[in-house]
Amino acid sequence: MKLKKIIALVMALALVIGAFAACGGKTEPDTPTDAAVPQSTDAPAAAAGKVKTIDISLTDELYAFGVNKNQPELLEKTNEYIAQIKADGTLDAIVAKYFSDNGAPAIITSAEEDSSKDQLIVATNAAFPPFESMEGSDYTGIDMEIMAGLAASLGKELVIKNVEFKSVFSTVDAGYADITASGITVNESRKEFVNFTDTYYTASQIIIAPAGDAAFDGCATLEDVEAVLNGFGSDVTIGVQAGTTGQYYVEGDEEWEFPGLKCTCKAYDSGALAVNDLVNGNIQYVIIDEAPAKSIAASVNE
Repeated sequence: MKLKKIIALVMALALVIGAFAACGGKTEPDTPTDAAVPQSTDAPAAAAGKVKTIDISLTDELYAFGVNKNQPELLEKTNEYIAQIKADGTLDAIVAKYFSDNGAPAIITSAEEDSSKDQLIVATNAAFPPFESMEGSDYTGIDMEIMAGLAASLGKELVIKNVEFKSVFSTVDAGYADITASGITVNESRKEFVNFTDTYYTASQIIIAPAGDAAFDGCATLEDVEAVLNGFGSDVTIGVQAGTTGQYYVEGDEEWEFPGLKCTCKAYDSGALAVNDLVNGNIQYVIIDEAPAKSIAASVNE
């Protein structure tokens, strides 16, 4: 699928100037390598500056928006809006902008928060293209376009709060935002903080590897990929975005039913920062959601 150049250029710039800040360990809701397993080419491949995606899904996930628990009417209205844009083709048209040439992505401007006005306050982490990212001081992405449409349908002014992903749920729970839209996978622990809307997108986790890496070349199924991953030891470091499904997959999580890997997990504030470290040869792989993985990989390779 061909991504829009505007997303590629934005992410390419972010990768060039981005800091290497990382945060380790799991956050709120959010052995030696087997010789028979193909080995990573590690730093030499990464030094070439190109990456590739391993297009075999590690997980199946459903995205939804998280609404403040004290706003049942907003939950109802948001579900009605999701049903409407699914039925009339608006959702498909928005998604198509980011994966084809069917229209230019919209640029969404946030209003200033003002308690005297009727506003819809959205918490997001704008480092997750094509669902949310920055365009200068404005926003773009699938979630941002949906939120702009929702605000318009409610007759409200849109305010976007850009916070770390690990804080989107607590921001809504504390009443500092009405809803969160940030490529969010539904799971039970997050339901403690927000009421989830109906789902609107199906996602999965995939691997980003250096372009010259051959470890997964013979893989045709999920079982093949898992066999390679399970053959890696702690000397292999996998980058993830902090507080996301990718981190739970690598570290292991009972609720998510992920057994975890023997690899070392390194958490970053964004998938772009993780891939930046991969390109520089500091880690061997990245595991993040498929759509952002392909978007970031395309921007790096351009």
